[in-house]
Amino acid sequence: MEQLLKKPEWLKIKPPTPKYEILKQIIQDYNLHTVCQEAHCPNMSECWSSGTSTFMLMGDTCTRHCRFCAVSSGKPLALYQEEPQKLAQALKQLNIFDYIVLTSVNRDDLLDGGASHFASCIREIKKQLPSLMIEVLIPDFQGDEKALQKIIETNPEVIAHNIETVERLQKKIRDRRANYHQSLTVLENVKKYAPFIYTKSSIMLGLGEKEEEVLKAMDDLRNRKVDIITFGQYLRPTSKHIKVEDYISPERFKYFQKEALKKGFMYCASGPFVRSSYKAGELFLQGLKDGEKGYSEI
Repeated sequence: MEQLLKKPEWLKIKPPTPKYEILKQIIQDYNLHTVCQEAHCPNMSECWSSGTSTFMLMGDTCTRHCRFCAVSSGKPLALYQEEPQKLAQALKQLNIFDYIVLTSVNRDDLLDGGASHFASCIREIKKQLPSLMIEVLIPDFQGDEKALQKIIETNPEVIAHNIETVERLQKKIRDRRANYHQSLTVLENVKKYAPFIYTKSSIMLGLGEKEEEVLKAMDDLRNRKVDIITFGQYLRPTSKHIKVEDYISPERFKYFQKEALKKGFMYCASGPFVRSSYKAGELFLQGLKDGEKGYSEI
């Protein structure tokens, strides 16, 4: 029988507020998806209560099967062609955002991985809400540079792509179509084509990684001129997913944050409940204002 680690006392989720229910209803009314819901994000009640959400484009079914991810895998439905307009309309109705995050499932079934549709969503939002700042958390598009350029041409403020874990553990937790060097190349190519766009990546801790491997991953990202990094605790969505090897202490999260700032990242969000888009707008704007700053949720 598999032995499970006991969750430490610092892993406590904040309860929702009334604003959470309002945002939930609007998302349902417009037939939209959020990664907050699909990935069982532990920050959903906190972020939604403060008016922050990460919208997931191109459906709720991913063509890949990563062992850490709660998003459903399988054969996706056809693209929802009205999604760009519906998303922009929903954001206008909400009228509570200065900064949003857009992400998507992997759509390896589409010729360009869905990059054209993703780009259409960005353009429509910018058309209807020109002052809104946009961060995109993109797939790797199987390394297709032309697909990546479609995203770059829409000029989002931040382009994020997650390496997820250290190099040694990639095959253990990610789908075989994803790999460490392909992800690093995606981030490198953003800077090659648009050096003015900020880049960002995220690493989950608690999967059995070693300290020196985390430090090397930071160096690999900085060598590709990645500006922003986040660290969070891996939390097992279900018993079918890869198990947690360690619960990382708040002190260790602070240590990695300090090391990231020493290595030149613009800012680093680091803590048990931190995810790639956790307080993304708040931290991005604060990072621009203050220069090299860190954030810890502890």
